[in-house]
Amino acid sequence: MAPKFELSGTDLLHADDPFHGSEVAPSISVTTTFRQPEIPEFDIQKIATNPELQRDTKSHVYSRITQGTSTRVEQVLSKILGGYAITYGSGLAAAYASLVHLKPKRIAITGGYHGAHHVIETYRKNCDVQVVGLDDDFAGVDIAWVETPLNPTGEARNLQYYADKIHTAGGVLVVDSTFAPPPLQNPFKWGADVVLHSATKYFGGHSDLLGGVLVVKTPEEWGKLWMDRIALGSVLGSLEAFLLLRSLRTLHLRVASQSATATALANWLNDIAKTPRGQSYDGVAGGILTKVWHSSLQGRDASGWSPEQQMEGGHSPTFAILAAHEEVAAVLPFALKYFIPATSLGGVESLIEQRSRSSPGDDPRVLRISVGVEELTDMKADFRQAFKAATAKAKL
Repeated sequence: MAPKFELSGTDLLHADDPFHGSEVAPSISVTTTFRQPEIPEFDIQKIATNPELQRDTKSHVYSRITQGTSTRVEQVLSKILGGYAITYGSGLAAAYASLVHLKPKRIAITGGYHGAHHVIETYRKNCDVQVVGLDDDFAGVDIAWVETPLNPTGEARNLQYYADKIHTAGGVLVVDSTFAPPPLQNPFKWGADVVLHSATKYFGGHSDLLGGVLVVKTPEEWGKLWMDRIALGSVLGSLEAFLLLRSLRTLHLRVASQSATATALANWLNDIAKTPRGQSYDGVAGGILTKVWHSSLQGRDASGWSPEQQMEGGHSPTFAILAAHEEVAAVLPFALKYFIPATSLGGVESLIEQRSRSSPGDDPRVLRISVGVEELTDMKADFRQAFKAATAKAKL
């Protein structure tokens, strides 16, 4: 049995120690251009096969190629993600880079973040690519694209099942693990070949940066992605790299707290959803919610698998609820005090969104909740008053 996936605060703070000088807090580097040494030290082929060579400041010539702060971020991410990490300007830029790298002819994907589907459709404009579902036959499938936990519900998918299925077909498993950053889930342990994260979310954690991350298993594959990124130009900006490096220092504290609070809140809301109309639970009238989705509520599937086997560090801090009425779903985000009506997720501030506003075609009764670091008791009190206010305003 492989060891449990753990996240070390020491690694988050010190994995990049060889890269910095006498400063304590990471320095901001905004230069795009570097002085050339009299004797050329830059060897692109050597760097492409050894990511650690980027620590030599003499190798920096242009920030689209290498830059000190983004190099430090990638060192920390590589350490905590158990592979070789490369950063991009956004999560969708990372997703597109994975397609350029893997050159698929047949992709299996079902549901999840609508942006991933848009990326695939954009890639298909110039390439003959067929798209099938994850439950379809994988014959000829090059990539199984599995997002878990799932957007917007926070439900988990069995990665080992999809790994076995795609590897039998001779393909690659790409896992979008944005909803479960370390220490919640280690996709490599369950058969992933490439792992994707939107760094905008939990890695960034403060709703102030855009970024994406791909993680692969070998320096050779990292080098191919790096060479592609030079050509694509989809690099992480200097300021964003600084903000991300800052944020990673507290990842272990934020995610553990958010996961525990979200699990408790989801289960509390689920008890409300199970309360019939005419009765009440903990100060909330029944009949206002119909369903709550979260990996902690899934239980075991027909094969006996449960999310807890895979999500060893806890459940996702993001989940979804289904209001009984569309009118309540439209009003509730604006009746809450501590939950900000906004898209995105993973920040220290709690967010709530009527999902159809960002993902047209979704059920307008669905609300996605991203739990921040506020106190659980305050969140419950906020929902109590907001349910009453939303019901009154919706005139139900």
